[in-house]
Amino acid sequence: MGADRDRPGDSVGDWASGAEVSPPGEGESHSDPHSDRASRSRPDLVARSRLDRVSRRDEAVRAAVEQGLLGPGTPIVALLDVPGIKASAAELRAAFDAVAAPGTPVLHAFAVKATPLVPVLRLLYEHGIGAEVASPGELALARAAGVPPSRTVLDSPAKTTAELREALTLGIAVNADNPQELSRIDALLGSERPASPIGIRVNPQVGGGSIEALSTATATSKFGVALRDEGAREWIVQAYADRPWLTRLHAHTGSQGIPLSLMARGIAETYALAEEVNRHVGRQQIDTLDIGGGLPVNFGSDATTPTYAQYARLLAEAVPGLFDGRYGLVTEFGRSLLAKHGSAVARVEYAKSAGGRAVAVTHAGVQIAARTVYAPASWPLRIAAYDAKGRPKSGAEVVQDIAGPACFAGDLLAEGRTLPLLEQGDYAAVLDTGAYYFAHHYSYNSLARPGIYGFTPDPETGARFAVVREPQTLDEIVTESGGAQASALTGM
Repeated sequence: MGADRDRPGDSVGDWASGAEVSPPGEGESHSDPHSDRASRSRPDLVARSRLDRVSRRDEAVRAAVEQGLLGPGTPIVALLDVPGIKASAAELRAAFDAVAAPGTPVLHAFAVKATPLVPVLRLLYEHGIGAEVASPGELALARAAGVPPSRTVLDSPAKTTAELREALTLGIAVNADNPQELSRIDALLGSERPASPIGIRVNPQVGGGSIEALSTATATSKFGVALRDEGAREWIVQAYADRPWLTRLHAHTGSQGIPLSLMARGIAETYALAEEVNRHVGRQQIDTLDIGGGLPVNFGSDATTPTYAQYARLLAEAVPGLFDGRYGLVTEFGRSLLAKHGSAVARVEYAKSAGGRAVAVTHAGVQIAARTVYAPASWPLRIAAYDAKGRPKSGAEVVQDIAGPACFAGDLLAEGRTLPLLEQGDYAAVLDTGAYYFAHHYSYNSLARPGIYGFTPDPETGARFAVVREPQTLDEIVTESGGAQASALTGM
């Protein structure tokens, strides 16, 4: 596991233009006297970076319309802000470098499930971020992106023997979820010492947050060895004593809806367990702590809060031994790296009224935002209004619904939202959707997957685009739905 800071081309000086950089401390100046940022306060920088991101997005929407990526024939596209993604990767690395002892090996492994797109994984890898995978499919994506085994971590509560064998053969780090899985690893290894770093995932059972489905450290969570269950702690300590090759310990408290204080508490419990194991065996057997990811995202505005710097400082205060150089670190952030840098933009096909309320019927709905449609209270999304030329729309704001194309009444991206009135031919941009949204297509009504395009500012056209994923064709929909087996059931 190599330290991110040693990768060529990944120094702070190489941060992308428009980077969302947050210097340490609210209201503090940057500590580098040679930096032209030294005289600027953190609020100024944050405000500037936020404006930069909004400006890039606005220019990209306009350019997408002008360049024909978006229009009557292609009524929905997904856009990824490449400078923003680069900036988030740099900010993550800088945040942990700032609190860790010099020379501490740190692997930031992107949770592939958040945005399972090969070009995104390649971009992140080239900017110092590895991959955390939880299925054979995610591992295949990471390998296709060129992420090496040494910078890949395998997590899953349901690893098969074949998956474990492949990971151990490749030298990929493995976090064993439970005693039965550890027994499988024992059988696969026999008397051999593994090439892979191996650890055990524990559930610190510190409680849940506001979204139950994303709270992974509750008393009855399906993940890891439940640390407070009777006999569990003793079993874990003995498991390490019996296996000198067990060198890691992993925990993950949850993600969206989890307060930072609870995340820190879960990590503190895990750190205390590592210290206990090492005391018991009489040496530094556990040399790496995988602290998971889960930094929540602010979906209420363009502000990036909380920041990686805030979280790293909190951990340094709550668990100072975590960063004193005795332990290598692994993180597994996902949503927080990509969410703010993606938007789905859909054409308003019809503008109508029902019960006195305006309704904009668009091409973005449950197929790209299933969580929002089915659980809007937990997953509200912001909508930005653009006119038919892709320019930010102004004018009097009215209460309106933003509806999707699916054939059920609840297919609403926003209900009773106050926005400039969306009219036929306008565009609605669904913001903060770079993670867990348009890359996780839900095939309701056999609606096609939208094309995904990365963009970067261009002084002449406003934005330059690169294809990340081609839009799905009707022929592909038919093929995926058994088109080649049309007569398979008729002769039975």
